[in-house]
Amino acid sequence: MGNIPSIDMTATGENITKLRMRAGLTVRDLQEFFGFATPQAIYKWQQGTTMPALDNLVGLSVILGVSMDEIIVRGK
Repeated sequence: MGNIPSIDMTATGENITKLRMRAGLTVRDLQEFFGFATPQAIYKWQQGTTMPALDNLVGLSVILGVSMDEIIVRGK
């Protein structure tokens, strides 16, 4: 059947942090963009503890000015 693609959550989290910083945005900026009451979800994304939901991934790609493929790091 072949290998099923996977996501490297830790590397994706590091990538989200790198892209956020490259865009000159703070965690607070993302929190406000998504309308979250607290920044916990964004910190969890950056730590690779959780992945953004699909709609939030689309939002991230818009605010960071990159494609979703540029955010996600595939596992090995």
